[in-house]
Amino acid sequence: MIKEQLAPHPCFVFLYKSPTHCTRFLITHPPLPPISLNSTMCPPPSHHGLDPVASYSHRRPGEVHVIVGPMFAGKTTALLRRVMSEADSGRSVAIVKSSKDNRYAEDEVVTHDGTRLPCWALPDLLSFKTKFGPDAYLKLDVIGIDEAQFFADLYDFCCEAADVDGKTVVVAGLDGDYLRRSFGSVLDVIPLADSVTKLTAWCEVCGERAFFTLRKTDEMQTELVGGADLYMPVCRQHYTIGQAPKTDVQTTSVLLQTDLILGTAGTA
Repeated sequence: MIKEQLAPHPCFVFLYKSPTHCTRFLITHPPLPPISLNSTMCPPPSHHGLDPVASYSHRRPGEVHVIVGPMFAGKTTALLRRVMSEADSGRSVAIVKSSKDNRYAEDEVVTHDGTRLPCWALPDLLSFKTKFGPDAYLKLDVIGIDEAQFFADLYDFCCEAADVDGKTVVVAGLDGDYLRRSFGSVLDVIPLADSVTKLTAWCEVCGERAFFTLRKTDEMQTELVGGADLYMPVCRQHYTIGQAPKTDVQTTSVLLQTDLILGTAGTA
């Protein structure tokens, strides 16, 4: 399988002989004669005076794609769909999630409907290259990051991975916390992004589009890992109704249920 980096000549062509053996060749303009798969390295012509390692740093920069939304909006599903599409096209992929997210599995990314894929569970992103292995990282094309709001070094990692290392980075995470404030560094990455996708869920009270996440309990810390037991997606009307009496969780529940019973939920 031949993978070309779409950069101005001279550029590199990677020939994958085996899962553990990748040979790098420098292609000049005009092109050199065809290279045999049994070759080990085609050095650059002396008249160019190019260092293959230095030239590698001039390859085409990568991309950053950001997927945000409230809980239960399908962010992880969209992330896995994108990563698997890249894998189906022959690109090398890896998925990373925060080690804080242990709701369903320690070393898997799991959607709310049970779809799962293996991943690297890490406390930070900048250690990923070392843990993944420098040689393996060099061959990696796409990095998916789930629960990105938990990574304090998200911005720095995306800058380095896309701008320096030429990786395609797909970021999925909450754009806001239960108080509708910026959560982690997810919004900081938007200025770096090639694309931003804002997903919505369905309000658990009225069934309208839900843009916000309402916490069902009275815990006040920002980072409180949980699922449907702790959170629910809501529309603007029912976020306001549910958030106002935050100090009385039972009152919140009664207001929401009463609104649903009286049929006023869909009038907003």
